[in-house]
Amino acid sequence: MDLIETLRSTGAVREFTDDPVGDDVVARILDTARFAPSGGNAQAWHVVVIKDPGLRVRLRDLYVPGWRDYLAMSAAGLRPWAPGNDPAAEAAAVAAVPDGVAAAAGQGFAGELDRVPVLLAVFADLNALAAVDRDSGRYPIAGGASVYPFVWSVLLAAHAEGLGGVLTTMLVRAEPQGRLLLGVPYTWSLAAVVALGRPAQPRKRLRRQPVTSFTTVDRADGPVFATPQEVRP
Repeated sequence: MDLIETLRSTGAVREFTDDPVGDDVVARILDTARFAPSGGNAQAWHVVVIKDPGLRVRLRDLYVPGWRDYLAMSAAGLRPWAPGNDPAAEAAAVAAVPDGVAAAAGQGFAGELDRVPVLLAVFADLNALAAVDRDSGRYPIAGGASVYPFVWSVLLAAHAEGLGGVLTTMLVRAEPQGRLLLGVPYTWSLAAVVALGRPAQPRKRLRRQPVTSFTTVDRADGPVFATPQEVRP
């Protein structure tokens, strides 16, 4: 596949056919993704391939409450769990979940998480992360640079295999329970759960904001970075 076209067409896929995905395909995906960059080349990731039906159901049951809270906050006009949110407003939204939202939380991707063809839990070894903003006093984010490129590489490699997938962090809300279920040491943190399979629907044309909407020169409030006319939409 053409690299640029792959980068422009790897969107989130949450609906899959029932076609199984062989271990050989999963192995090829992970074998390609392992070349992702990481701080100090520490490769601080660990992947748990979740096959056991009982484990999948229990993880689904941990996923749904977080998704319900997400929908409830969205319905209240909040960006769920945004660091700048008023905690009281979030709590009020979650406490007053509309009936329709509560019902929707157990449907679609969330309600069928246990049935996706491939389910991967990606953990980060906290002892191997160079989290340079650890002591900054603000919301830490830099440590993710050593694990999320790997997760993205999993999705790109899956695309090359004719698969689709999605990175979800919803189960981070239930990390203690997930850690116990999957036998994960305390020094590992859940970075993402990745679902993969053959897309049930044709790939959609992706839409993103243009470069001029997020790029400036010299300062955040500087002039917009002037770009040539887009080569591709």
